[in-house]
Parts: sequence; structure tokens; C-alpha cells
Amino acid sequence: MAETHLPHEHRVANPDVRHETTDVNVRAVLLFGAGLFVVAAVVHVLIWVLFGYLSGREATPSARQYPLAATEPNRLPPEPRLQTNPRDDLRDLRMHEDQVLTSYGWVDKNAGVVRIPIDEAMKIVVKQGLPVRQER
Repeated sequence: MAETHLPHEHRVANPDVRHETTDVNVRAVLLFGAGLFVVAAVVHVLIWVLFGYLSGREATPSARQYPLAATEPNRLPPEPRLQTNPRDDLRDLRMHEDQVLTSYGWVDKNAGVVRIPIDEAMKIVVKQGLPVRQER
């Protein structure tokens, strides 16, 4: 048979089944929400005031931190300095090394030590050979 739904009053009471007898405290929930809104508004206003203060402080000109730097703008820092044009520096270094490797010159005039071009040194080594350790 089909079940019939009885109105609430006609249901059989079950003493083991319980339910909440009081409703949610609506007033407390609304007060909490209002308090949360007020706190959020106060925080936003304080942050807005802080940002206004900081931007105003940055906008005002201040004295230079290093007054000596303003009086000597063209003074170079001490060695070693950063390279201003590394390509030119490398080209100059390689030109100097090529000049040393391909020319004659004194290394130590008092000791009689000279340098010769590397091509000439290689020809001499091929002709004379390298020194060899004597076998014992």
C-alpha cells in the first residue's frame, strides 16, 4: 500500500531521537558580522593613511646621503675599476700578446735573456731537439 504522510502532530514520538530545541542566536551572528565589517573598514582606512604618509615622505626632496660625492662628480674610484669597454680591452690585450709572440726583445738584459718569435723558437727546437734525461 501507499504510505500516507501524516501531519506533524500525528507522527509517533520516538524518545531516542532528539533535535535542537533552540534556534541559532541571530543577534550574536549579526553583531559578529558587523564587528568584522567595522574592523575591516578601520584596517583599510589605516592602510590608506599609511600609504599617503609614505608617498608624501618620498615626494619631499631630502639631503644627499653622501655630500662628498656631490662635490667631486668626476673623481674616479680606486683601482681595480670595472671595464668600460671590454671588447676594446680584449683586442688591445691580444694585439700586445701577438706583438710579444712575434718579435725579438730583451726579457732580462743584465742576465742576457732574450725572447724570440715563437715560429723561430719552434724551428730551433725541431733542429736541435729537446733535452733528454740521461739514463742511469
